[in-house]
Amino acid sequence: MIFAYKGIKPDGKKVSDKVEATSLEEAKSKLKSQNIIYSSLTEEAPSIFSGIQLTRRYRITPNELSQLSRELSMYIRSGISIVGALKIIQSQYEHKKKIHLFLKTVSTYLDEGKNFYAALDEQKIIILPEFFTQSIRVSESSGILDEVLLELSRFLKEQDRITKEIKSAFAYPTFMIVISLVMVGFMLAFVVPQITGIFEGMGQELPGATKFVIALGDFFNDNFTIMGVLVVLLAGLHSFMMHYAPKYKYAVHSIVLKLPLFGEVAMKSELGRFAYVGSLLVRSGVPFVQTINLAANILNNVVLREVFVDASKKVVEGKRLSLALSESDYKLDQSFLQAIAVGEETSQIEPVLINISELYFEDNRDKIGIILSLLEPMLMLFVGGAIGFIVSAMLLPIFSMSIT
Repeated sequence: MIFAYKGIKPDGKKVSDKVEATSLEEAKSKLKSQNIIYSSLTEEAPSIFSGIQLTRRYRITPNELSQLSRELSMYIRSGISIVGALKIIQSQYEHKKKIHLFLKTVSTYLDEGKNFYAALDEQKIIILPEFFTQSIRVSESSGILDEVLLELSRFLKEQDRITKEIKSAFAYPTFMIVISLVMVGFMLAFVVPQITGIFEGMGQELPGATKFVIALGDFFNDNFTIMGVLVVLLAGLHSFMMHYAPKYKYAVHSIVLKLPLFGEVAMKSELGRFAYVGSLLVRSGVPFVQTINLAANILNNVVLREVFVDASKKVVEGKRLSLALSESDYKLDQSFLQAIAVGEETSQIEPVLINISELYFEDNRDKIGIILSLLEPMLMLFVGGAIGFIVSAMLLPIFSMSIT
């Protein structure tokens, strides 16, 4: 629970903030440990949506988590304790209430004697990736917390950069698709019906192309609202099914992997992420089977996630990961399987995973460039061809009149 309070700090300054606690008594105890004299302490009012079980936890962005990790690593390397580092960082996030409360809550748990992993695990302010917290758990006991935090920061920053690159790269094609559909729809729904009246008084047989465009225009004009509502409903249904229908989500992700060119990009993107996180967890000292499961959980594609989770069960039984993956019903990229096999043979799985991730990320950048170079002229041809066909169909009867 989150409690809001007002009071006076030890230095005499007034304070108005929030504290996380499981009960009112625990909240009072935490304020007392911080030497804060409170004048009011009340539980934060629950959201009106709490009845339908919508989470109130903040989903931190990869960029924000990367920045926090880098700053913590820097302060720890400078010889500052985790508690001291968190308190320094708190002042930088006063404008971001959720992150500020998160840092303050973790600091409080550390003051109570918990270790960093336990503090992160018990806080209920921010949703943290499981691979992140597990890396912290193992690295903290191994004495390499600063190194792992820096590696986590680099990985999260790289993932954020790749995501932004893909979004910006597809922004123009998406804009072109939307504009082209709007233009064609506008012409069919509003322009074509205006011209149709001219042809009705001509009293002559219209060409097949003209009849087709007129019929299509009438259809759009009569069903424009219904089609708009249907598109919104289908988009909403798809989103709902992706969240609450595992079989539907599995089928969609399976189709994505089978798409020409796009499927290969999707697979290599997921395998690259698995390899990077896997190398990070292995370096942190996480057991290999647990590494497979944790790295699999960061994959967005449920088909590939299931492949790795099933493979981890076979690894527990004594099989090598490369062999377990090759026996899967879904065939992964052969170069990935060969690289894993080499890493297992030479006991150099960590550097092999790093090399795989770098290779796949670089390969995907090249393939996305190819996709965009092909997509833009195809969109231009579609827009020009569709509009050209409509205009030609409308002009054909006029040309036939002038000829006769």
